[in-house]
Amino acid sequence: MARAVQRPAARRDFIIHYVYIAENAGVEVAKRFRQAVESAYAQLARMPRLGAPSKLRRKKHSGIRIWRIREFEQYLIVYKPRRGGVGIERLIHAKQDYQRVLK
Repeated sequence: MARAVQRPAARRDFIIHYVYIAENAGVEVAKRFRQAVESAYAQLARMPRLGAPSKLRRKKHSGIRIWRIREFEQYLIVYKPRRGGVGIERLIHAKQDYQRVLK
């Protein structure tokens, strides 16, 4: 079974975004965000090449891909395809400079 393994930085990102959404849009919206993130992770685990390849040139970031979260398109999942699924590297807001965040 394909899996999405979340790195600690991605987990911290999720918590920060979840709290922000809960405080500014309400707990119900934050719960929908959580469900959308979990659904996106599962979809990426099943189909790891869905996301667009990133333009990062550093060797440690080779293979990084980016995918938008359905219904929360301003949030991006930064991940790497791996044997048996994906590794979730970060969960960032689209207004963030992902190249700087990943350095």
